[in-house]
Amino acid sequence: MDRGSRTLTASVEDALAHLALCFEREDALTIWDSAIRVESLDLESLRTVRWPNDASRELAATARGLSDSGIETLFVVRLSSWGVPLRQQVILAGHRVDVVLGSHLVVQIDGFAHHSSAAERGRDVAHDAELRLRGYTVFRFTYAQIVHGWDRVEATISAAIARGLHLPPASRARRA
Repeated sequence: MDRGSRTLTASVEDALAHLALCFEREDALTIWDSAIRVESLDLESLRTVRWPNDASRELAATARGLSDSGIETLFVVRLSSWGVPLRQQVILAGHRVDVVLGSHLVVQIDGFAHHSSAAERGRDVAHDAELRLRGYTVFRFTYAQIVHGWDRVEATISAAIARGLHLPPASRARRA
């Protein structure tokens, strides 16, 4: 059935403002971050918009647009209140990593789209080994673990931080 031509009836800003009211903050921020990346939206421009509601203003101030995927945003949102420095999309040993907590705890979020072939998996394993040789602790979590098994992911990250694995190796030795 032909529905005729399709045109945009609302601006991206209107859609984002509507999403801010319709979704829980965590989900809304995930959608905003994806929109920023997919639509190549300028963060500074978004922050100057006269948003119609507090939820939109808060999301505009909080959104970073750094995540490679919505699941990465979800991970970062959930850990951002922990008080541990968190950086996204950092180059280490010549390759980009998804998240670095503190200075030495690397978290890779493995979505199927970028980690589905044997060659991609081989590159991941080789990079993880290089990072370990350089004193980093590396964790990999899947979409299913973050979405359906968050309690376990959170417990793992919490235990690693309690052990000082987010700190440089020399600092860990002094803590022991």
